Amino acid sequence: MMVEAWLEEIMASYNQESYEARDSYAAQLHMPGEIFQELVWWALKSLPDEILVGLDIDVNQQQNPEVDELFASVQQVDGLFQGQGYLINEAHIVNRGNSYSVHHLPEDWTDDIFAPSRGARAGRFTHWLHTHPNAPAIPSGADADAAQETPGVDLILGLRFSPSGPLPWFDDVEGKRRILGKEATVKSKPNLAQKSSKGNDLSIVGIAPSGHAIHEVQLIAFHKTGLGVNVIFTDENNLPYGWNSIIPR
Repeated sequence: MMVEAWLEEIMASYNQESYEARDSYAAQLHMPGEIFQELVWWALKSLPDEILVGLDIDVNQQQNPEVDELFASVQQVDGLFQGQGYLINEAHIVNRGNSYSVHHLPEDWTDDIFAPSRGARAGRFTHWLHTHPNAPAIPSGADADAAQETPGVDLILGLRFSPSGPLPWFDDVEGKRRILGKEATVKSKPNLAQKSSKGNDLSIVGIAPSGHAIHEVQLIAFHKTGLGVNVIFTDENNLPYGWNSIIPR
């Protein structure tokens, strides 16, 4: 699968920020760009619902040790979560619904196949990601509660898009945000703008196959203890997008 150029650009900008802020995180997680693109498309195709996605790792493919070393934090915690140090290689939509129901699996996922002790998420996947359509990627109380059943890390994908339909942009929430390519968006696409409901010009970072104009992409990852996990987007060579700009000279 080819990753669209605009998405590569904002992932490279995000990676640069991940490198500069590396000492603020307790661990790192490498996300292949092809999988991330798929997650964005799924999120928009599933509107107005949120989606819950299970992510698994390839136990035969570790993260690039050179990249691990470059992005290592002074407060890095080894063995913090299940699958730490291994590449994500699998993503599956598990559920869709509103912000209250999306964390819980359908009945066919919680039948006799899984023991009740595994909790509402059944513990099949290593990591879990859910979406916040037209809302920042900041965890709610329900998100923090659901994370307690995650063996790996929890991720939240926030998207700002138009037409917004029944989901106008919700911004009344406090917390740290990680925006992909905020500066690159303004500089590289100054002539692409769309009026928001408040009359503001919104830069467009890209157009999805669903036809939505994407104004902002956010992603955060965190461990159930509340510790932040640094996400690095990697290409087909297992190197971060923008690698040549990040490595020290």
